[in-house]
This record gives sequence, structure tokens and C-alpha cells, in this order.
Amino acid sequence: MSKQAEFAVILKMNPMFADLGADELQRISNLCHTQHLSSGEVLFQKGDPGNALFGVRRGQIRIETGATDGSRLTLNFMGAGDLFGEVAVLDGQERTADATAGEATELFVLRREDFLSFLEREPKVAIRIIQLLCQRIRWQSERMEESVLQPLPVRLARRLCALAEDFGSEVHISQEQLGVFVGAARESVNRQLQAWRKDNILDLQRGRILLHDLTKLNTIARNE
Repeated sequence: MSKQAEFAVILKMNPMFADLGADELQRISNLCHTQHLSSGEVLFQKGDPGNALFGVRRGQIRIETGATDGSRLTLNFMGAGDLFGEVAVLDGQERTADATAGEATELFVLRREDFLSFLEREPKVAIRIIQLLCQRIRWQSERMEESVLQPLPVRLARRLCALAEDFGSEVHISQEQLGVFVGAARESVNRQLQAWRKDNILDLQRGRILLHDLTKLNTIARNE
């Protein structure tokens, strides 16, 4: 399978492009090129021009921002099959966060000028993008509610389940990163993870978490 055909498959799996026909997807994917990043390499920084849409072919991208105290806040993880950069590629404004490779990564890149030219010819794609952005707003609102109202075990379980959907039962993330992700101190995260370890829900290794009982984690995430 060619790289363009792989990108077409990724596009088809994304809600923004799911309703498009094979010919339309192929025309979009033919516009892409690939980019390689080494672990820790910065793809873009907050304030950089939004000039492309990205799809992860392999590897992992962390979407992060800096806090006033110098700490880092991880907003999201992007794994194989994920698309990101939809907002900036549409409005052309500055990037609102940093993007860094969490491991060796290969990306599909769709330039803004090529994508907008396609949208002018395909208005139904523009409608799908509006729907996707609405979903993103809802997701952000739910996460804000989560950080205020939900206890740490629920927030932590939800994040681990979400990461498992993208990366499987072996999640490569440090406890410090996970703490930033759920808005809690590393010590609090460690205490909860150790409790789940004793219950054989998961196991802890350096820089990664092995999820043994996703059914139990999903139950905790639903706050049942």
C-alpha cells in the first residue's frame, strides 16, 4: 500500500472525512507529503504559523503548553491514525500549543493552501469540519468539568482508558506526565497507581504502565 493510500485510510477513520467517497479521499491524500521526527524533536511551537494539517503514520506526538510557573501541561497525545492541527490549518492563525514527538515519529503533512483549495471545491467537507470543531469544544468542556468535579481515581481511570484506545494496553507515559494530564501532583497519582497495582488492575514499569484490567478501569472511569 502506498503512503498516499495509507493517508486515505487514516482520513476515512476520522469523523471529519468519514462521509467522503474514495475518489475525494484519494484526491486529498495525493496532496500530502511525509515528515520524520526523532524522539523529543519539536514539530511546532505556540505562536508558529498554522500552515498544515498533520496525520500520525507511526509514533506519538504530545500536544503541550507552558504554565506561568515553568511547568508543562500536556493537553493531548496523538498516536498512529490521529489527525491534528485542524483549527490552525483553517484560520491560518498562530499555533495555540506546542507539538513534540514523544518517540520516533512519521507524519503525513497536508499544507493549508492545498487543503483550502480543496475545500473551495468540496463544501460538504467544510460542513464536516464545523461538526468536528463542535465536538472538540464539547470535549474541552467535559475535561474542564472533570478537573473540577470528578475525584482523582475517576479522572485517572478516564485518561488511562483514553490512552489505551490509542496505544493499547502498554501506555508509554511517566507518572509526572500523567499527573500533569489529569491536573494532580505526581505523589497523588503514584499513590493511586500503587493501589491499583495491588489490585492487579495494572503494573508499573519505568516510563510505562501496563494495563491488565481495562474492564475494571472503565468501571472506575464511569464512577460506578
